Amino acid sequence: MRILVVSDTHRDEANLRQAILSQPSAEVVIHLGDGADEALQMKDSFPEKMFLLVRGNCDWSSTLPNEGEITLCGKHILYTHGYTYNVKYGLYNITMAARERKADIVLFGHTHDALTDYEDGLYLMNPGSLHGSRGTYGIIDLSAAGVVTNILKI
Repeated sequence: MRILVVSDTHRDEANLRQAILSQPSAEVVIHLGDGADEALQMKDSFPEKMFLLVRGNCDWSSTLPNEGEITLCGKHILYTHGYTYNVKYGLYNITMAARERKADIVLFGHTHDALTDYEDGLYLMNPGSLHGSRGTYGIIDLSAAGVVTNILKI
């Protein structure tokens, strides 16, 4: 199963659409906030895909949750924008929350800095910001062989 992970689109609907179209095999799109409006528009435009959405600190009028959890292909995923865990100041809080919830993968945005890492059984991913000409997004491939994470440029 392929998962497209995006964050911080900041009204850049064109880049969000391009990322979705560039990954036709992605069955799931996870938007990590700061772009709730365009994420909801894309959800309507691509009804064949599962969309998982959370609000970011700039999604002021959004009623989306701050975080979510789902198990896909046997892997427990915690996803959030990250501001409630102060990710701009380090990953300790979000890593501890993921471990407390027995997550295999934790996804967050907010910093606009792309990151993919693996630490003692926990995959961490920040897809960076999809906004603008230097936008980035993440891909997670889940299979019987394991988990593969990548960061790609738009």
